[in-house]
Amino acid sequence: MANDLRETRIGGRELFKGDFLHAFRDDVRLPDGQVTQREYVVHPGAVMVVPLLQAANGELRLVMERQYRYPVRQTIIEFPAGKLDVGESPLACAQRELREETGYTAREWARAGVLHPVVSYSTEFIEIWFARELRAGERRLDAGEFLDVFTTSSEQLHAWCRSGTITDAKTLIGALWLQNVQSGAWPLNWQSAEPA
Repeated sequence: MANDLRETRIGGRELFKGDFLHAFRDDVRLPDGQVTQREYVVHPGAVMVVPLLQAANGELRLVMERQYRYPVRQTIIEFPAGKLDVGESPLACAQRELREETGYTAREWARAGVLHPVVSYSTEFIEIWFARELRAGERRLDAGEFLDVFTTSSEQLHAWCRSGTITDAKTLIGALWLQNVQSGAWPLNWQSAEPA
């Protein structure tokens, strides 16, 4: 049996409360009884969508985005994604983000899994969803949101991951899921789900 590795909160304080993020510094008791501090950010959670577009010639294309990410001062290639609104289900969020950012809606959805991108300092989780049978429509970007939408092949996606062109953690995980879905190693449970 493994040792109990849990850390127990014994106190703490709020450091920052913004419109989006909430930061804390907690006093915690370690498994050996010592006391230390842990700083972390509370995040509402998010979704990422891997949109599969069947081209007219039958080729599979992926709907992706280029977006400038201010904290790293770079334009990043990534899959559509966004944070959960209060009370919103992950599937509803995935449908909303896909429609708002790309204009596409999907007839079928499959939940792949969940990832924790920064476990050392954030509560953030990202649910990974696949979408297929896409229909084009009009984008509805949020105020102050600027991004380019484009399609690419899975081969190009994997080449960008390998070369370091793609550095976004959630997109790298999405590429891993895609590769395993395409090989048949990780089957998905597809469901019909019209957008809300």
